[in-house]
Amino acid sequence: MRFDPHTSGPMLRGLLGGAVPDEDDEPSASRYRAIFISDIHLGTAGCQAQALLGFLKAYPSEHLYLVGDIVDGWQLRRRWFWPQAHNDVVQKLLRRARKGCKVVFIPGNHDEFARGFLGHEFGGIAVRNDAVHITADGRSLWVTHGDYFDGVIQCAKWLAFLGDNLYEFTLKLNRYLNGLRGRMGLPYWSLSAYLKHKVKSALNYVTDFEVAVAQAARAQGHDGVVCGHIHRAEMRDIHGTLSCNDGDWVESRSALVEHQDGRLELVYWDEKRSVPIQSMAPVAQGVMA
Repeated sequence: MRFDPHTSGPMLRGLLGGAVPDEDDEPSASRYRAIFISDIHLGTAGCQAQALLGFLKAYPSEHLYLVGDIVDGWQLRRRWFWPQAHNDVVQKLLRRARKGCKVVFIPGNHDEFARGFLGHEFGGIAVRNDAVHITADGRSLWVTHGDYFDGVIQCAKWLAFLGDNLYEFTLKLNRYLNGLRGRMGLPYWSLSAYLKHKVKSALNYVTDFEVAVAQAARAQGHDGVVCGHIHRAEMRDIHGTLSCNDGDWVESRSALVEHQDGRLELVYWDEKRSVPIQSMAPVAQGVMA
């Protein structure tokens, strides 16, 4: 999908319009040095915008990396869906940049229309093809969405669009099932995550993807890589290279964070249990075997 200023213009106006009041972030004992989030998919019914707003409001940071698929241009071109909460997320990101946070937006395959603006800044948000983040303890992390390492995206885009439609159907079914589970007093359960973990070919794809991205990071001389794209939050060591996937804000509501001492951690937002943030596999120096 190529950038087209005639078709993307209304989309961009929709993203930047309708500012919300400028509120101060709530005081928090946890100001992270850096936050990495991806796969928000603004413009889709599955986007958990309100949860993301709660996370961003509670946890300020010095650096914020938007690691692709922030806006779902594929779905917006099919059907315009843009509730106020999605606009509030955009305004919250702009406000974060105004207050001195270094915000970098790395477009993914779903918001590849923004690749027409690489090298530019909008409201203090820098649009880049990739980035390098140096942690407080001196490690070099390559930050990329990861779709360039997806053979389906690069070689058979029509199949990627088909898979996207099937994924949207799965998410709709997931919302219906969880509505029933909620009325029965049962906790949230992800159908698509269950299917991914059960289907052997999906597991093989995830493994191959992670290895390919880690190899590319190592070839460029980096200690690790941060990516998104596959909607699976995970942090592990691959042949001496730290591989971090920050997950998504459609199902897992996850993010990768860097503490002030350079320690990396995967976290997920859980507001239903009144536990605002909970660790996912905290590990020393951010490495999970």
